Amino acid sequence: METPQKYARLRVLWTFARPHRRVLALGLALALLGSASSLTSPMVTKWVLDSLGTGASLLPPVIALLGVFLLGAVIYCWQWILLGTMGERVVLGARESMVRRFFRATVPAVTSRPTGELVTRVTSDTVLLREAASSSVIGLINGAVMLVGSLVLMSVLDLVLLGVTVASVVVVAILFMVLMPRIAKEQQKAQERVGLLGGSLEGTLRAIRTVKASRAEARQGDRILEDAVASTHHAIRAVRTEAVAWVVAWSGIQLAIVLVLGVGAWRVADGELAVSSLIAFLLYAFGMMEPITELSRNVTTLQSGLAAAARIREVDSIDVEVDPAPLAPGTPVDTDHVLELRDVVAGYGPDTEPAVAGVSLAVPRRGHTAIVGPSGAGKTTVFSLILRFLEPQGGSLRLDGRDYRELSHAEVRSRIAYVEQETPIVPGTIRDNLLFTHPDATDEELAAVLAEVRLTDKIAELPDGLDTSLTSTSVSGGQRQRIALARAVLRTPDLLLLDEATAQVDGLTEAAIHDCIRRRAAEGAVVTVAHRLSTIIDADTILVMEDGRVRARGTHESLLDTDALYRELVEALRIAGEQAPAPTAL
Repeated sequence: METPQKYARLRVLWTFARPHRRVLALGLALALLGSASSLTSPMVTKWVLDSLGTGASLLPPVIALLGVFLLGAVIYCWQWILLGTMGERVVLGARESMVRRFFRATVPAVTSRPTGELVTRVTSDTVLLREAASSSVIGLINGAVMLVGSLVLMSVLDLVLLGVTVASVVVVAILFMVLMPRIAKEQQKAQERVGLLGGSLEGTLRAIRTVKASRAEARQGDRILEDAVASTHHAIRAVRTEAVAWVVAWSGIQLAIVLVLGVGAWRVADGELAVSSLIAFLLYAFGMMEPITELSRNVTTLQSGLAAAARIREVDSIDVEVDPAPLAPGTPVDTDHVLELRDVVAGYGPDTEPAVAGVSLAVPRRGHTAIVGPSGAGKTTVFSLILRFLEPQGGSLRLDGRDYRELSHAEVRSRIAYVEQETPIVPGTIRDNLLFTHPDATDEELAAVLAEVRLTDKIAELPDGLDTSLTSTSVSGGQRQRIALARAVLRTPDLLLLDEATAQVDGLTEAAIHDCIRRRAAEGAVVTVAHRLSTIIDADTILVMEDGRVRARGTHESLLDTDALYRELVEALRIAGEQAPAPTAL
């Protein structure tokens, strides 16, 4: 890893740890006190041995030894709890930051990325961040202090033995400096592959019916597992390199101990070193494995955490919805139209062709407006603009005569109800889904809206009624569509948007939706993207779109007489309707 990049990642990691800097400072102080107690033990042991040799009382050194042991145990326990708690709070903070960022993000920013890959950042990446942001830096400092402290105290005992030990430590350090970057590189690649695996798996599970119908279980499984295999490959390489590093460290210390024992025994025999000093020196030599182990472990943890922190912070680059400053507050309310699009141009990227170009549309306060056109005509893009999922590149949108730029996203959406084509359900019960937009709605309001979409009897048949858990696998497409519609019309919106609400539904659901559209159009504005002939015929105004533009507008009868494309669309819908299966009850 290049040094500038390493420093940049350290700064990113520090942004997660900075709110807890006081806890980190206390943790570092405790770690240093614990190290001091560990470094004191060999010297106190020497005191015990010297007392034995001179016949002095053993009570003071033994009490001191027990005191050092107990103090060290209390300090390490306190430090463990303190830093462990901090680590979990760092994880919580990172997860909260990402989750809130996802929900504030623009729709294109979220939908352009694999959902599973985003989920991986919230789940597994934050786990890697925990130790790196809480204890790895402290462990590095503490390990370095212990190592230097051990060497200093060794120098007090015997300089010749110190030279033997330092030579071994230098060899171990050089090998570690060579091996550690390889470990970090392989761990980063492994984590990136895990993210790709999560994205592919999530998307495939969403399409599990298609996968099975295409007999593609094995092929798709193999394709997804390529990322799992690659992640395992990189992880194994990291493990192998780490194993070599550990063996080198262990072997280096063992070799140092053997050399210290041999040279020390020779010096004791010559009378140049006391036996108690040799034993204390050996205790320091044995104890050196702890700081070296701590240094190597925390270097590995820190490198993994740096990569995870960088991936987590990438979420901050996701575009979010920003409410601009008002342009001209106090604009008069348009009493004739609830919504207007004026020469709107919009696309999904600066380098892409506009999905809509020069679209103008006025939606009256009451009535049903249908939008039709071939695939890619720009129908769904118009809905995205109305809901402010997408911002226009040119032209303007107006709600009650006020420019969208004068309104917040929440103000716009509070006036609009929306039913998606795929009608996804949110985790929870039927009641949770119905109350998703208006959580304060009463039971009476729920009963009324369920009757409107013809779900009263079906809900009554369920053992838990409205409190029945609702999942995508336990609900039919028609039921899901009607629950989504009921959620949208629970409180009468100023504008109801239905994106192909009658596509791919049974006859009973289609009839319920049509009745609902007629009732709501009498009270407010309804705009539908229609793929059923029955929906088009009922509309007060029909817009025909082609290549991102409004090609024609009028009633069903007038468009049949004046627009060739509309006649072709109607004929195609008529054929599709004749081939559709007979209505079936739920």
